Amino acid sequence: MIKYLLFLILGLCAVSLYAQSNSSLSMALANKMALAATQQCENDGYKVSVAVVDKGGAIVAQVRMDGAGVHTIESSFRKAYTSASMRMPTQKLAQIAAKDPELQGLHRLGNNILILGGGLPITLNGEVIGGIGVGGAPGIKFDETCAEAGLKALRN
Repeated sequence: MIKYLLFLILGLCAVSLYAQSNSSLSMALANKMALAATQQCENDGYKVSVAVVDKGGAIVAQVRMDGAGVHTIESSFRKAYTSASMRMPTQKLAQIAAKDPELQGLHRLGNNILILGGGLPITLNGEVIGGIGVGGAPGIKFDETCAEAGLKALRN
């Protein structure tokens, strides 16, 4: 009987851990988020690129608005990647790194790290499942506003 209860408890724990770590970002949801972010930027008069990555940093959706600079493709991806990898907004990471000299080399962790505002982690049930990044607005505050619009699409 004790072996059976132990087996049952361990089995339930394994199922619970699997369920918690099995959240993923679908292409349909990533496209919805990218569209919401670009619509916000278009309404505000900005021409940007938006990237949405999964928790492993792979691109799930990426769009470049007509007239957006070619550099915005790379910056939007790197912001999305960084926010997913570091599990925090890229602007917050930039503020932390600016205050601590030991953290100022974070960008050297990999070619895809970009410590510049405009990237936000995508969370579902308390777990980071990806990141959204916007590049091309005339300031990181505006990039972040558009990224927030993309996150709102996740909640709706």
